Amino acid sequence: MGSGRQYDQLVSEAVGVPRTGWEFAWRDGRAIGSDPSWSFPELARPLVRRAGSVLDLDTGGGELLAELAPLPAHTVAVEGWAPNVAVARDRLTPFGVSVLTELPGGEEEFDVVLSRHGRLPAEDVARLLTKGGTLLSQQVGSDDLADLNAELGAPPPHPRSWTAETATAALRDAGLAVTDVREERLPLTFQDIGAVVYHLRAVPWQIRDFSLEKYDRALRRMDAMIRTYGQFTAMAHRFLVEAIRVPAAHVAHPVALTRTTSPVGDRR
Repeated sequence: MGSGRQYDQLVSEAVGVPRTGWEFAWRDGRAIGSDPSWSFPELARPLVRRAGSVLDLDTGGGELLAELAPLPAHTVAVEGWAPNVAVARDRLTPFGVSVLTELPGGEEEFDVVLSRHGRLPAEDVARLLTKGGTLLSQQVGSDDLADLNAELGAPPPHPRSWTAETATAALRDAGLAVTDVREERLPLTFQDIGAVVYHLRAVPWQIRDFSLEKYDRALRRMDAMIRTYGQFTAMAHRFLVEAIRVPAAHVAHPVALTRTTSPVGDRR
């Protein structure tokens, strides 16, 4: 059938895209949305400009740090996924950035710690920040695209709750003062099945047992749905936390949580 061939062609195109770094350009125009109302690079840039040292957690292919250049002389990126390490080193070495595969072991080493869609190990962040140093993190919440998992008959994306509230509680327990918290749920609209498959391969923790063979029937049903209605929309879950390391006597009162929904374009 022609529709079958079209499905196979879209999936084949998605499978052929290399899975390295955090570059989602192939998805442009095929999946629209999930961009929060804030811009992480715009918030990070003034912090980096004032810093003498920067650590970027789970740097991916180094896209964010390259965008923030020029960088302090002591800038370190951490990336634990082997396919990304070489990509990050190729991109970041010209900027004088060291790319490690594990967290540094020292203390009070960095004025700024960044984590965009990466880990947020509260105790390690508190250990690595200098006094007065700042953490800026944008996280993917545990409800992220849960509608997509449900439609495909897959388990929920995350086994535990990961929200602005749970993240800020962990940071405060580690001795950091939280200065800004924002949380939003936003639509992400897939306009063809290729974009769905691309996303599930690029973000393997969305459906941890994903394979084309296992989810073939569900994907074909979703393909038919997209052809009928023109799209499939799921809700993305994002939150932003900023915190500083200060003496315990100076820890500020809890910051009110901002929750909004803003259907704007994707900007990872």
